[in-house]
Amino acid sequence: MNRFLPPIDDKTFTYEHLFDSPSNELLIQDFTVKNPAGKNLARFLKELAPHNETSNADRTYLVKDKVSGEIAGYFALRTGLFALNSGNGRIFTVPSVELSNFAVNDSYRKSHPDIRKVGATIFNKFVMPLVKHIQMLTGVQALYIYALPEDRLIDHYGTFGFSRLSKEDEQFVYDRVKPAYDANCIFMYQIL
Repeated sequence: MNRFLPPIDDKTFTYEHLFDSPSNELLIQDFTVKNPAGKNLARFLKELAPHNETSNADRTYLVKDKVSGEIAGYFALRTGLFALNSGNGRIFTVPSVELSNFAVNDSYRKSHPDIRKVGATIFNKFVMPLVKHIQMLTGVQALYIYALPEDRLIDHYGTFGFSRLSKEDEQFVYDRVKPAYDANCIFMYQIL
């Protein structure tokens, strides 16, 4: 375990930073995403995450099965902000953490059909505690994500506590901080 990561306890899973183990480079090659719309999530992990690590663009964390060592899923975090219109012509910013990538390994799900709610477990037991730790260290007010534009996924993120802005406020955010690679994605956030 990386000495900089806060200890997080779960009976089935553990987590580590992408570069914590030399075997991770091979393990990520077996990572698959079931939804064809999410194919870039697997590509990110295999091709872009190492570069983003060395350039300090974000940090990628692997969630692994404690017994088999298989990757169950991963998430990537970075600091950020979003801007909102206060309604009186003033703009205010919300210091935040972006959940820049988040996916469950479909290969792991197929190998372990008895383990349910892998994504919810990763989010609740690993993402949120780490974000809360970051909040204690740096002071952030929200967590946000650019979700794939699928109603099922938008609803799923709603169960994690994420909300959408009004269409007008959503466009305001897009006009100021939406990354080009998230062009078709939907901004969702939650106040911490």
